[in-house]
Amino acid sequence: MTVHTSRLILPATDRELSRQTGWVRGHWEALADHLLDSLVPYFSPGSARVVLPGRPSRSGTASDELEGFARSFMLAAFRIGGVRGEGCEQLIERYARGVANGANPDHPESWLRLTPRSQQMVEAAAIAVALHESREWIWDRLDTRAQEHVAEWLGGFIGSTTHDNNWRLFQVVSEQFLASVGAPYSQDDIDGGLDRIEDWYVGDGWYSDGDGQNFDNYIGWAMHLYPGLWARMAAATPGAQYEDRLKVYRERLALFLEDAVHLVGNDGAPVYQGRSLTYRMAAAAPYWMGALLDSTPLSPGQTRRLCSGIARHFVQHGVPDERGLLTLGWYDTFLPTTQQYSGPGSPYWASKGFIGLLLPPEHPVWSEPEDSIPLDDEDQVRAMPAPGWIVHNSRHDQLVRLVNHGADHAPLTEPEGVEPAGDAHYNRFAYSNHAGPELADHVPAIDNLICLIDQEGRTSTRGRIRRLGIGARTASSWHKAWLGTEGPWPIETTSVIYGNWEIRVSLVEGPAGALVRSGGYAVAGSSLPEATASSEGAVWASTRNSEGLMSAVVGLHGYTSAGVHRGLGANAFGPHSATPYLTAPHTGEPAVLVHAVLLTRDALAPQALAEGIDVAVDGREITITLPGGDTEFVMLGNR
Repeated sequence: MTVHTSRLILPATDRELSRQTGWVRGHWEALADHLLDSLVPYFSPGSARVVLPGRPSRSGTASDELEGFARSFMLAAFRIGGVRGEGCEQLIERYARGVANGANPDHPESWLRLTPRSQQMVEAAAIAVALHESREWIWDRLDTRAQEHVAEWLGGFIGSTTHDNNWRLFQVVSEQFLASVGAPYSQDDIDGGLDRIEDWYVGDGWYSDGDGQNFDNYIGWAMHLYPGLWARMAAATPGAQYEDRLKVYRERLALFLEDAVHLVGNDGAPVYQGRSLTYRMAAAAPYWMGALLDSTPLSPGQTRRLCSGIARHFVQHGVPDERGLLTLGWYDTFLPTTQQYSGPGSPYWASKGFIGLLLPPEHPVWSEPEDSIPLDDEDQVRAMPAPGWIVHNSRHDQLVRLVNHGADHAPLTEPEGVEPAGDAHYNRFAYSNHAGPELADHVPAIDNLICLIDQEGRTSTRGRIRRLGIGARTASSWHKAWLGTEGPWPIETTSVIYGNWEIRVSLVEGPAGALVRSGGYAVAGSSLPEATASSEGAVWASTRNSEGLMSAVVGLHGYTSAGVHRGLGANAFGPHSATPYLTAPHTGEPAVLVHAVLLTRDALAPQALAEGIDVAVDGREITITLPGGDTEFVMLGNR
């Protein structure tokens, strides 16, 4: 098999216009061109499919090949539209040919027809968006028969059924495109989809992606992105009524961005939490959309600072690979980051992160100097009640820490006697931009969890998160712990944020003879992280990777022993990983346990932290005296 190699060549950094990142529009165009050019050897003869190497998705290779075409077409459309087609002749010809052949039911490379809840619905929406944004250079140049074929193919959405989540918006944008070109469509489908997302709006600019507590990156690159794209299509549709909805979407996006600015480190690394993380640069999409819709609290220079930081971060970590391809993983190939619906073309949803290219070169986001984001200037702590998070970030070591008491991706209903198993991308107490959960099936779930372990080795997990409250620096929730079919035992936890530290206070119920285990962050790297643990005097454990990132847990009350668990091939941030943890025997009576959780690059001795924090327990009232004399009170038993 021929292996194609392709080297990314970027312009020189520009520290005058972009003093933090050095990136300007030329870097974005070069990266987009590199990604698109690197796909050329993988195009089918008729250009309607992109046949990429890699693990196929559950939808099959025909769907995967459509996916490679559709998602890269969105990137091509942003590239073409942003320069009004200038210098993009080969790109225009390639994708116009692919659209004409793929939509033609008689062509050997014809695309799969749209059927209810099929993966091709996702890709159809990408094609509809791409056709709209490149309308003048591709759609308008297709002959009448080709346009009819496209309309017939997209018409598979009319009256059909999608999954009841962000997929409703795929139907909305696809049928709005049909309306904009005078083809058959259903206004009821469009209105129904837009009305449905109102049921998922939870305030402060946040949506859940469907029913439940589904909060993650998808909110920015789906629930905010597609309504904005729909409005752009509706504006091109004679007689369409869209102004009232657009006003609402603009207000919500601006609110969302006030939170979202804190989900990226000052080195450009986005927080690793939620599903479909292999889309990588798509994390930049909501910031660009804020500029496109003129609905952002960020200055033009802040927008480019954030977005360029994200793209540069992944490039510096080997994305795309030596072939110029986006692989299934985070930095390198790492399949546990993905889902069953992920195929070789899935990572090209990174195209969403390039939507800023639609803004012309003279737009302020490209022409004005970069501005500082909040984390460039000082450490940040921000409570986000809608998703149930507190995010606390440190400027000097570029770390984002997301404390989670609200996002679980669990179904609304559950059978009696069972709890949702818990998804590692949602059920942890904390996430970061430089540390991720252990994901391999052969590795026990330890990191950022508190669980029961019985004498048979059965281990509880955290499934549905039941919120108790969130304040400026504290957040509380509880969950049910099951050991097989035995239980449930409630575990209630309050997180107290103090600077770069998190103190977890838990009330744990469980059977006598069980062991309680609490884990910290898993850190990973290319070599084996150093590890130390002590159960004499102060109870603590720590591990540090080769880049100086340290994870530590320090027992402050109730814990009796400590250890470090090592993983191999279990973490998106490197093949070697390690997780510190604490344990305590359970007597069968409700137990109060308190520990500190650290993720830092500081040279902080865990035992010093144990000596510097005083914890007093009076029944279920806990008083925490912090260094400098600050005091926090926690009352447990609130469920």
